[in-house]
Amino acid sequence: MKAFTYERARTPAEAAAAIARTPGARFIAGGTNLLDLMKLEIDTPAHLVDVNHIGLDQIAATPDGGLRIGALVRNTELAADATVRRGYGVLSRALLAGASAQLRNKATTAGNLLQRTRCPYFYDTNQACNKRQPGSGCAAIGGFTRGLAIIGHSDACLATHPSDMAVAMRALDAVVETVRADGATRSIAIADFYRLPGNAPERDTNLAPGELITSVVLPPPVGGQHFYRKVRDRASYAFALVSVAAIVQPDGSGRVALGGVAHQPWRRAEADSALQQGEQGARAAMAHLLDGARPTADNGYKAVLAERTLHAILEQATKERA
Repeated sequence: MKAFTYERARTPAEAAAAIARTPGARFIAGGTNLLDLMKLEIDTPAHLVDVNHIGLDQIAATPDGGLRIGALVRNTELAADATVRRGYGVLSRALLAGASAQLRNKATTAGNLLQRTRCPYFYDTNQACNKRQPGSGCAAIGGFTRGLAIIGHSDACLATHPSDMAVAMRALDAVVETVRADGATRSIAIADFYRLPGNAPERDTNLAPGELITSVVLPPPVGGQHFYRKVRDRASYAFALVSVAAIVQPDGSGRVALGGVAHQPWRRAEADSALQQGEQGARAAMAHLLDGARPTADNGYKAVLAERTLHAILEQATKERA
């Protein structure tokens, strides 16, 4: 790990300003991803700004009946919150499917959204990776791609986004609230928050340099049955090969978002419209979700796995309603 300096911010504006005046600075809260990247010298910040004491650790109702989740709310606390479990079950289930209990106790809402890809080529500094070192190439192309993207990728990057929570947030139409160094605030729909790799895969999100997430806002609950299924190589402490977040209404309609298949949580309005009960509904929804998919020889199974996982969810929803 390379040497760095450190300071503790007292307010969100102060934290954003500290980042703006120090080239190469990073925010740090739980540090469950950043510290690993620093140890491997994948990320080498010259300065860390500790945001653990700026007060963004509350879950509160919004005037319209939704929920505002502070950026520093820990994953364990969010998953266990009674309002989240009652009205946003897909989020609670997704959080509990992620990492381990120890990491969930430390990891924050904002940090979960901002975690970097777990592509093996990103983590191997002996391999070319445009996300880690722009312009160096992508060793995954022509390499081992079993766990990598099947849709939305580019000739510069095949990486997937690893967050379970982000997939549920996408199904819930969450909004990310931020503050900049000049005090300006903005709200970014989760659908617009993440970027596809294009020719700049080093940029995961549409945040401006130094922009700090302050909270995530959920709309009022939409009801229905909430599901999150994560298919992985082992039962715990593993990232998704494919995950499906689904909210199913009594008539069989609903919402569906995928994880493990793209550079961002993947959802399409056409798939929501096509979602109906049974195998045919799962097939129709998945056809829209994965329209334009370009799997490699190693990861074409993901399309079949996603469809079967959604079908299993729809079958479970039908049984629970019976």
